[in-house]
Amino acid sequence: MLSERQIQLLQAIINQYIDSAEPVGSVEIVKKHNFRCSPATIRNEMAKLIDLGFLEMLHTSSGRIPTKMAYRLYLEELMEENELPVLQEVAMKQRLWGNRFQLEKLLRETVLSLAENTKLLSIATTNDGFVTNAGAVNVLDNKEFWDIDVARAALVLLDSYELLDKVFQTAPFGEDVRCVIEEEMGLEKLNKCTLVFATYNSGKTSGHIAVLGPSRMNYSKVIPTLRYAKNLLEELGGTW
Repeated sequence: MLSERQIQLLQAIINQYIDSAEPVGSVEIVKKHNFRCSPATIRNEMAKLIDLGFLEMLHTSSGRIPTKMAYRLYLEELMEENELPVLQEVAMKQRLWGNRFQLEKLLRETVLSLAENTKLLSIATTNDGFVTNAGAVNVLDNKEFWDIDVARAALVLLDSYELLDKVFQTAPFGEDVRCVIEEEMGLEKLNKCTLVFATYNSGKTSGHIAVLGPSRMNYSKVIPTLRYAKNLLEELGGTW
């Protein structure tokens, strides 16, 4: 459906928006990404991407930002995951190791480590309704949460195992790490946010670990970090 140039343009816009949190204009995209065409040509391609549902404009004079449809394409076809640094893996495992015999402490250290490494809000649940979280203050570093109603909706989600579980169950089918993007969550106030999560199953206990943040989060870093945390839980949880 998309030409090679449109795919390259969309990927450049998504990457730049993740980095800057500012709508992306045609002039800056040409300068920063060395497109061999004029800003006018890029504007025409952007207009086509808007018509196709991959971009939107907040107002008539603004740059463009990705839509849920763009993020879904990015996750499924365009993104390249970062490899976790060995020192980060070692630090995470050392942090969790001392609590491997106590489930709630292990989950607590897991969410603390996730929050520190992703700079997002992290959550862990068990299948019997236990919920713990860390990094709630991190959401305030993202302008999407500066609206008090959005921040409140995120905090309400933390207090409701049933609501969280409903979001987990509505996730599109995917790999071991899945993403519920914007309106897929079914929560109007969080329609510019994404929940990235994985299901863990270790011994007698199972549940979910997740991070919540803006849809422009750095997926290439967040997803492998979450996957590693999930694998650690399953490895260390074998002692329960």
